[in-house]
Amino acid sequence: MRYLILIIFVFSFNLIHSQQDSILNPKRPDSLSDKTKKFDKKANGNKPIKEEKPLISEYKIISFQRDTTYLDTTLTIKKEYQFNYLKKDNFELLPFANMGQTYNSLGLDFETTFFYPKLGARAKHFNYMEMEDINYYSVPSPTTDAMFKTVFEEGQFLDIMLTFNLSKRLNYSIAYKGFRSYGKYVSSEAEAGNFRTSANYESKNKRYNLRMHIAAQDLINQENGGLLNKEDQFESEDPQFQDRSTIDVNFSDAENKILGKRYFFEHQYKLVRQQKDSSVVEKTSLALGHLFNYETKYYQFNQDAQNNYFGDAFVTGDISDKAHLKTFYNQLSAEFYNALLGRLKGSVNIYSYNYFFNSLLVTEDRRINSRLKGEEISIGADYEKEIGGFRLKGNMSYNLSGELSGSLLNASVGYRLNDNLDFSAAIYSSSKMPDFNFLLYQSDYANYNWQNTDTFEKVKTNSLQFNLNSKLLGEASVKFTSLDNYTYFAVDPMIAMVDGESESKYIKPYQEGSSLSYLKVKYQKEFKYGNFALDNTIMYQAVSQSNDVLNVPQLTTRNTLYFSKEVFKKAMFLQTGVTFKYFTSYNMNAYNPLLGEFYIQDVEKLGGFPLLDFFINAKIQQTRIYLKAEHFNSSFSGNNYYSAPDYPYRDFIVRFGVVWNFFS
Repeated sequence: MRYLILIIFVFSFNLIHSQQDSILNPKRPDSLSDKTKKFDKKANGNKPIKEEKPLISEYKIISFQRDTTYLDTTLTIKKEYQFNYLKKDNFELLPFANMGQTYNSLGLDFETTFFYPKLGARAKHFNYMEMEDINYYSVPSPTTDAMFKTVFEEGQFLDIMLTFNLSKRLNYSIAYKGFRSYGKYVSSEAEAGNFRTSANYESKNKRYNLRMHIAAQDLINQENGGLLNKEDQFESEDPQFQDRSTIDVNFSDAENKILGKRYFFEHQYKLVRQQKDSSVVEKTSLALGHLFNYETKYYQFNQDAQNNYFGDAFVTGDISDKAHLKTFYNQLSAEFYNALLGRLKGSVNIYSYNYFFNSLLVTEDRRINSRLKGEEISIGADYEKEIGGFRLKGNMSYNLSGELSGSLLNASVGYRLNDNLDFSAAIYSSSKMPDFNFLLYQSDYANYNWQNTDTFEKVKTNSLQFNLNSKLLGEASVKFTSLDNYTYFAVDPMIAMVDGESESKYIKPYQEGSSLSYLKVKYQKEFKYGNFALDNTIMYQAVSQSNDVLNVPQLTTRNTLYFSKEVFKKAMFLQTGVTFKYFTSYNMNAYNPLLGEFYIQDVEKLGGFPLLDFFINAKIQQTRIYLKAEHFNSSFSGNNYYSAPDYPYRDFIVRFGVVWNFFS
């Protein structure tokens, strides 16, 4: 809460000054008009002086990979797709009924840049910002980026960021993303807070640079186990259950949460730095670097009393399961750069982990340890080079000691023929143990205790991808992935279940003994005619497997027909249209609230229903206004829409939101 109060104070101060500046200078910078100039009158004797207005391209956003973009205040169809809780295009995701709950996956990607297993509870991590998700900035004037959106029933959503340069070489940012949404169904309330602050610095002689961030995050969800009697109370369309709070759920006394804190620091010093003649362009450099990352995180499931939905328990009172993970990551590196040879980086990496529970479980037939603790040492290399229109990029890691990881290779090559046509190909290969909750888990529920450190093997992933980006032909990608020792959660096949019994009593982790092959083909193309446009995205997927352990819809499509035009003497940019989304029916993964994970099921096929959204968006200077009627066809298409078994998709709702940018 103290972080939120600080953010609101800073935002209010910046807003006041921005409004004053807007009154004095009604023409604000815009990404569509980079060459706009301003004239400020400053005291210089009796003579006013001219000052150029900063270009929008000077408001830089720097990613973890050091890719640089700039603040974009335009209103496009891609911005419409990104105006959501995650602030990214969720074409391959299917949200649950309430904002801040989880998402089912309509498409899969197995590539990861992180070399080691994670905590688990992956269904609860969609809004958790990892080390690679934090941005850094460089701006010519204090800048505020704020996003507001209404939620489901009580609460609001706000994501606000303030960044400013203390000097030309030192930038600081502070941001908070918080929300609370009560939800339409009983015991589905969700809330979260993501606080982060970052800084980056470069010395005057450009030999030394550093960047750092601190992140504190908490994600809390009430869990109800899904609908208890969906046929009679939901699918029947009985008017008395139109108020979703009257529908019975499996339980109303449970919640899970993730809390994490992270301290990240990276710096580099160039021992050698040669320039091309007197220019600022670097010819050759040799640098030493150090990266440090410390993170503490836990996942917790609480319930007021034992419930047969999860089976028998060791305790009769409160259920409290809590998995902790503490990690230290240190990287020492040396980087050589030459304008002719490219950029080569070598590193030694030390990763220390402590995954633990608060007790040791001993029964008549088994012993389950309380922790997994150790240290991993690996070496790595990164290479990057541009030759004409070609782009070469790759990184690899190899584990020297430790049991969690084996190797990782990620390489790509691209070629830009011209501004309208770009090709690329990428190869990925990794070998590492599955997430910690597959290897070790403890719970007050008897069936949710296991240790697989001696039986589970490393998951091996290999993929090959081809991409085409053409203004004429559109964007296309083809990815082929092979998986060995694929790890998943499923119902114990040795259990003979009785009618009405919950599957969640018998969820266990498993490894597939045979290889899997997964193909994903994705195509996007927009057609324009006058003020009208039709944006299309289609995805085809196919899986070759001995057992049905990897389930995805064969076909997913999203088609948006919209109209855009400047109105009111070009004072406003208007955008309005309809989005149609559809995916074929399949054995959709089910959700387990105790683990915070999805598991495979073969009982029912879900999907095959259309999702129609109507939107009206507008842009006035740097303010973008979003109004959307979500899933408006639900009132006449029948109650057959689910995000997971027993978990309905969202009903029709009208939601409003705003994105502001202020430049002080």
